[in-house]
Amino acid sequence: MSMPPLASGPDGPGALRPLLDTVMDALASGARARGGPLPAGGPDAVAARIADALGDVLPDDGDPDALRALVHALAEGAADPADPLCAAHLHCPPLAVATAADLAASVLNPSLDSWDQAPAASALEAEVARALAQEIGLADALVTTGGTESNQLALLLAREAHGGSVQLVCGANAHHSLPRAAWLLGLPEPVVVPAPGGTLDPAALDAALTALSGPLLVAATAGTTDAGLIDPLPEIAGLCIAHGARLHIDAAYGGGLAFSDRHRDKLAGLEAAHTVTLDLHKLGWQPVAAGLLAVARPRDLAALHQRADYLNADDDTEAGLPDLLGRSLRTTRRPDILKIAVTLKALGRSGLGTLVDQVCARAREFAALVQGHTGFELYDRPVISTVLFRPADADDDTVAAVRRRLLHEGRAVLGRARLDDRLWLKATFLNPHTRPDELAQLLKLVEGTTPR
Repeated sequence: MSMPPLASGPDGPGALRPLLDTVMDALASGARARGGPLPAGGPDAVAARIADALGDVLPDDGDPDALRALVHALAEGAADPADPLCAAHLHCPPLAVATAADLAASVLNPSLDSWDQAPAASALEAEVARALAQEIGLADALVTTGGTESNQLALLLAREAHGGSVQLVCGANAHHSLPRAAWLLGLPEPVVVPAPGGTLDPAALDAALTALSGPLLVAATAGTTDAGLIDPLPEIAGLCIAHGARLHIDAAYGGGLAFSDRHRDKLAGLEAAHTVTLDLHKLGWQPVAAGLLAVARPRDLAALHQRADYLNADDDTEAGLPDLLGRSLRTTRRPDILKIAVTLKALGRSGLGTLVDQVCARAREFAALVQGHTGFELYDRPVISTVLFRPADADDDTVAAVRRRLLHEGRAVLGRARLDDRLWLKATFLNPHTRPDELAQLLKLVEGTTPR
């Protein structure tokens, strides 16, 4: 058997080109076979098709058709975020330019745990992460795998800044990763403040902070995962100052509004935070993963410092080689910053702002369709790009059944959210190419699935 070619090196581009043609053809044929936003038949049917395509996972002899067959199977069984009828989650269709940049990152395969593995990537990450943090009024940022890691890092930095212990205070609307991070870090049970209507109640927060003692970390949300709501950030920031509490804002969803002149004001108060979670694989159109944790005080990052002689020996650091271990909880990590940097430079603030404005406009248009239809009930006007709605006069079991039927038939992907003790269908618009007629088609599909 001849040695398989490498992706990098002088022969890499020549080896990759025919393979990329195979991938492109398999993606197209898989999408045609799927024929919609997701595969029909439910989990059992999808698992059976994958098992059939996979066969023997580790055969004695290699299969030259493996790349085509498995990419086709994955595409046929995918939930395609670029399909206008795939609107359940904060799962964006990635930009082509970002995806192309991600290929380059995979080919070059830098590892950002020491400078000698990633000379250019480490310099690029430092510049771009700092610029993104400054875009929202903070000083620096670390690259993460997403909101969960960013939130965990925020709690860790708060704990270390306060000498090893801090009490998390968050709204009932907070992302599940926050109380989980408190558990992982051995912190006290979080104090959960009411969030009537889906946003944290400042009066209840004031009362909770008044009653508590010791170091406190308040976590607010700019873009809840259920309804895309934004907590009253300026009021919360003011309360944190008054009570001497540290402030973290989870803006994994809403942080992308900063690119838009029209919607940026919704993030007023973000600059008052000690730490902010951002996710550009949501309202930033990046392939997963593209998270960041922005920090107001770079000195807080000293808590992450680690020494490993084979990666950041003292004499190497003193000689001027950058020390990268303190930039993440992870050791080996890929240069996810490349696709972000390419996107920022290729589209600019105006280009990204246009995408943000477009998806927010589509959400408002869909909400208007729902509100104008006697067969549906709208939860409220969208704040970002998420719309909650439900068939009028339906009970929660019916709402859940409508969603599952659409999923099983492969016709539409809608999410679910529980607010005000009622179950709602959730449509999250992150595809800037969605047309008004496709919004009407989505509502018509739901209407046709509702039992009469």
